[in-house]
Amino acid sequence: MSTGALMLDLDGLVLDDAERTLLLRPEVGGLILFARNYDTPAQLSALMREIRALRPDLLVAIDQEGGRVQRLRKGVTRLPPMAVLGAHWRDDPAEAREWAQELGWLMATELRQFDIDFSFAPVLDLDWGRSGVIGDRAFADTPEVVATLASAFMAGMHEAGMAATGKHFPGHGWVRADSHLAIPVDERPLTDIATDLAPFEQLIAAGLDAIMPAHVIYSQLCDAPAGFSDYWLREQLRGRLGFDGVIFSDDLTMEGASVAGDFPARAQRALAAGCDMVLVCNHRAGALEVLEYLEQAAAPVSPRLVRMQARPPVTTAPGRTDRARRIAEALCKREA
Repeated sequence: MSTGALMLDLDGLVLDDAERTLLLRPEVGGLILFARNYDTPAQLSALMREIRALRPDLLVAIDQEGGRVQRLRKGVTRLPPMAVLGAHWRDDPAEAREWAQELGWLMATELRQFDIDFSFAPVLDLDWGRSGVIGDRAFADTPEVVATLASAFMAGMHEAGMAATGKHFPGHGWVRADSHLAIPVDERPLTDIATDLAPFEQLIAAGLDAIMPAHVIYSQLCDAPAGFSDYWLREQLRGRLGFDGVIFSDDLTMEGASVAGDFPARAQRALAAGCDMVLVCNHRAGALEVLEYLEQAAAPVSPRLVRMQARPPVTTAPGRTDRARRIAEALCKREA
């Protein structure tokens, strides 16, 4: 398997000729799906069969966290925002942990039915009550609860044969600005940011497969957003925390990435800082610019990326799907 360093997206429900040609270029190593790529289970299955026929080695990803961030909805289980699990923790910690594992397993199992390799989950940010873009996507407001529930969610994903990606390192929950629309700055010292780092440390120890850094500048420590920062990716993540998994950039079209320059410059800086794969979403011209840069630069392929391919699931007891769906339904009713 040879996986290129660019992950991009598709326009619609079927491949057009230009996209077929695009996916065959070896520097394209990943594909991220959005809601616009899904109408029915039969349609998505047909789309994925064509994609796999073109590029069996392509990493196919999606954001299927639950709550607000769930790209596939019709024909699959509605998942609650993870904050509902955190709320349940206050009543019954053991059951909340068990239910988190069941939801991680269910999400991954349903995605694997479409031959999707992985979801960018779980969210490891803390809910400080400040960030609208994080908010109820976070499991809780304390590192202990986030780490415990996210570890259980990850264990469920692993049971289904899916790798897990923790985001957004070293923590996006404190800043008020949305990095999709602005350039957030977290002015806290490392002693305070260490609270946000704690869930990442614990999940790395538990076998976290990948991490996505935040497009946030932590100004007391580095003048670049974390995803372009040697300090955060090499010194802290690879060095101090000993993480040897995959690092995915967050979407390079986000406003938080604009400080790095044009699209080729953003890709160059992210890869130089330590990212294994860069995402360019919802901007075909920008993706093509990055693709041309990668071709000209002859960027090396990260051997870590193969770890994100789906694996055979662990054998599961009969009736688990129905039980997991009942848990999801019960938690969604609590959200309402």
